[in-house]
Amino acid sequence: MDLNATLIGQTIAMIVFVWFCMKFVWPPLLGMIEERQNEISEGLAAAEKGSRSLELAAVEKTKLLDEARGQAREIIDQANNRAGTIVDEARTTADGEGERILAAAHAEVEQEVNRAREELRGQVAAIAVAGAEKIISREINASTHQDLLDQLAQEI
Repeated sequence: MDLNATLIGQTIAMIVFVWFCMKFVWPPLLGMIEERQNEISEGLAAAEKGSRSLELAAVEKTKLLDEARGQAREIIDQANNRAGTIVDEARTTADGEGERILAAAHAEVEQEVNRAREELRGQVAAIAVAGAEKIISREINASTHQDLLDQLAQEI
């Protein structure tokens, strides 16, 4: 094989091309590749951080839901207790009102009884006076008086 100028020219051109590529082309390509690798690794780290954050958020959500349920139970229990208290107060008030109404009714009945007694006394007095007039106007006889007294007793 002959060593001629074309082969030497091609070898020199190849050496210059390799040197040019290594000096001007290869470093920007390696920089872009390294930059892309860094972006990918940062993206993967961010994705892993996001998944950890998601897991923590799920745990926090569960805690908050349990806490909210507990508070809801407390509020419901307090409402039930308050409702029971209100019902007891209403029952006590109703009992007191019933007793007051009953006492008023008893007082009214007693007043009516007293009025009826007074009216009855007035009628008895009128009947006694009428009976006395009849007794005085007739002759004095024990059996006659007894009949009038029996009649008065029946009228009363």
